[in-house]
Formats: sequence, structure tokens, C-alpha cells
Amino acid sequence: MINIQNLSKTYNNTTVLAIENIEIKRGESIGLVGNNGAGKTTLFSLLLDLIQVSTGEIHINGVNVHGSDRWKEFTGSFLDESFLIGYLTPEEYFYFIGDLQDVSKQDVDNFIAQYDDFFNGEILQKNKYIRDLSKGNQKKVGIIGALIGNPQLIVLDEPFANLDPSSQFRLKKLIRDLIQDREVTMLISSHDLSHTVEISDRIIALDKGRIIKDIQTSEETLEELNTLFAV
Repeated sequence: MINIQNLSKTYNNTTVLAIENIEIKRGESIGLVGNNGAGKTTLFSLLLDLIQVSTGEIHINGVNVHGSDRWKEFTGSFLDESFLIGYLTPEEYFYFIGDLQDVSKQDVDNFIAQYDDFFNGEILQKNKYIRDLSKGNQKKVGIIGALIGNPQLIVLDEPFANLDPSSQFRLKKLIRDLIQDREVTMLISSHDLSHTVEISDRIIALDKGRIIKDIQTSEETLEELNTLFAV
């Protein structure tokens, strides 16, 4: 699904990311962890062609991310509020995303109806612009928007941040259901080690732009990561 080779990003002669190789198979759920400045968001930004690589290549389903837009046809993502359109209502935003994905308004309505519990009655039919929603509800809009069109690959940066405990629980169930029912490939970064381990079958840990651990999750993984970051 994803092949990363000799990837690096340098700013002003300072290398902030240097990854020799990552192979991610279709259907894998990857948790990307690390302290602030570890390179998680930089890696996602390179993966989504939001910034240019300094060296190396990223291929998704054989498509060179920096040489073609074809990977966008099967990729959904939400990194932060900059992905949203603040002057639209949530419904208008979902229809906009649907239009980009050739999904009709009726199909968008049917799709987002699945997530009533996740929205918790606070988002749809409220006649509010996205910019006027709470940070947590903005995040919910972005996450569900990333799922429209049934992408094969979903990339989420800090999806649990700003969500209340009930919403975090619902999000974990949502993600597990996606992985199990549709066999999507999921990449999630988070500072919450417990949530990340719970929904991931593989953990990649970064420190200062380099991979320091790449392991399959097990009963010992959370304790191992706690020890790693307690140093």
C-alpha cells in the first residue's frame, strides 16, 4: 500500500525527518507516536504532498505522491482545522467533500447518518458555521469528512485531541469498525499512547525525525512505550 524510501526533509540546513524505509501493507492500522517535534506531522504532510521532500520518494498503491494526483482518489485525511472551510455549515462541508468524490447529496446524507452517535446531536441541523463550533466538534466534522467516498487509506493527525471521553470511546469504536469491515489502511498519530496502542496493530515511534521503534502491538506494547518515553 505505502512504500517510503530514503525520505528526508530539511529546513535551513537542519534535517527534521530522515527515514530510510517504511513498508505499510493494505489493511494495516499504524499508530505513529513521538514527542513534540519528533516529525509525525512532517511525515504526514509529506505523505499528503502538502510539503516537498528534500530527498526520497513516497509511493501509495504504486503512485508517486509527488509526481501524480491519482493517490487522492483513494485517500482520505484530516490533519488540522486548516482542512476545514469555516464559513460553511457541517452539512455544506460534507456536500462539498462529496462533490469532490463524485458522491451525491443523498448518498452523503445516508453516509453521515451512520455517525449520529459520534456527533452526539451537536453538529447537524444546528445552522452553525464550522468556525463557530467547538474545537472538538470541528475535529469530528473533519474526521467524518475524511471518510466520505470510502477511501482505502485514511490519515488522521491527533484525532483524539479536544474530544471528550465519550467521543474518544466512540471514535475508537468507529476506527476499529472501519478496519475490520472495510480493511482500510489507517495511519494515526497521537500523544495518547493508550488509545493509539488500542486501535493499532503496529506502532512506529519517532524521535528527532528518525524511527526509534517499529513493532507489532502486543500486551506488552503500552508498557514498552511508557518506558521508552519516560527516559
